[in-house]
Amino acid sequence: MEISGLVSALAIGAAVGLLGRLVLPGRQHIGVLWTLVVGIAAALLGSLLAFVLGVGDTRGVDWLEWLIQIVLAGLGVAALDRALAGTERRPRRRT
Repeated sequence: MEISGLVSALAIGAAVGLLGRLVLPGRQHIGVLWTLVVGIAAALLGSLLAFVLGVGDTRGVDWLEWLIQIVLAGLGVAALDRALAGTERRPRRRT
């Protein structure tokens, strides 16, 4: 991965995180900062995965790379949301 690929992955990481969050149904329990962190991680991992699969450096727009990044961001947001929802304090029901 070249420096320009790394910089572009970081730059679009925020957008990828937000898009990943938008594809999930319902309300998420994570904040915007965690969404951005997951998006950046998904963008970097997605770029690496696209490079390994041979679709990361194509002519024109790398639609497959973006799709991989968005899917990874959605999975990352869902996993983090599920992990944080389990640690959330819920009021006890009185019986």
